[in-house]
Amino acid sequence: MTDPLAEIGSLSAADFDAGALFSGQPSGRKIKGYASPCRHTPAVDPDYLFPAIMRDLVVWFMSGSDPLYLFGPTGSGKTSLVRQVAARLNYPVFDVTGHGRLEFPDLAGHLTVDNGSMRFEHGPLALAMKHGGLFLLNEIDLLDPATAAGLNGVLDGAPLCIPENGGEVIPPHPMFRFVATANTNGGSDGTGLYQGTLRQNLAFMDRFWLCEVAYPDSTAELQILERRAPALPADLRSTMVEFANEVRRLFIGDSDGRHQSIEVTFSTRTLIRWADLTQRFQPLARAGIQPVTYALDRALGFRASPPTRALLHELGQRLFPSAS
Repeated sequence: MTDPLAEIGSLSAADFDAGALFSGQPSGRKIKGYASPCRHTPAVDPDYLFPAIMRDLVVWFMSGSDPLYLFGPTGSGKTSLVRQVAARLNYPVFDVTGHGRLEFPDLAGHLTVDNGSMRFEHGPLALAMKHGGLFLLNEIDLLDPATAAGLNGVLDGAPLCIPENGGEVIPPHPMFRFVATANTNGGSDGTGLYQGTLRQNLAFMDRFWLCEVAYPDSTAELQILERRAPALPADLRSTMVEFANEVRRLFIGDSDGRHQSIEVTFSTRTLIRWADLTQRFQPLARAGIQPVTYALDRALGFRASPPTRALLHELGQRLFPSAS
């Protein structure tokens, strides 16, 4: 069996035409990746549709200067965007999900027992810095700000020092990239919907290149549903996208405060789940149960409060009269 670390260390860099790789049209602009994938490289999703914001990520990959911070609402596709760009470039991805108890050794590495003796096991950050890969820290705004500040040196391009491994010093590999994702822009959550998120240190946030990822537009989501739920009629898929956008408007609420917002929203992930479940529950129609509303509860409705769930069904009756 191939040693995964030896496999990563043997990867060779390669130049790609950015336009040809992501749009099919050669641009003459080169972007660096790897000649072949490894077991840490995400799989390419042939049905994935790159959003327009992908341009920012590609430009960032070309420069490799500041670390990148992607923020946006839940389910807007932040992580999948990073992973699919990395997949096209054959980039290894070492990812971690942040939480309030995450500590720096979880990222850099720790001592472990192996066959009765102690050895040091490098963490995802150390592996990405040492071998050249993308370190992806999801939900970074869930980190304790003091823990996050421990990354300041790495974010500035300094070597990683690991005292637990005899003072090992790991200079950043030329192909090392650091990406963070979050639901907030690091300034805390004013909505109260993303519980556990924390306001991050200003000096920490100042080190990032920020990029906001919104939900795909209606045209893109229609294309996604056409690929993911082809058995559904086109007009039904179109109304589902309309429904999702209306729920999002209710989630955001009116800026003047005249209408209270609801506590759930329709991510693209939830929209795909709803369409998929609607396909799966089609046989229920023979028993007089409407698959659209039945699937809606299982995709989103059961997560809502009783008043919000009633509102969702009322909206469904308006947009899907045949399903009422």
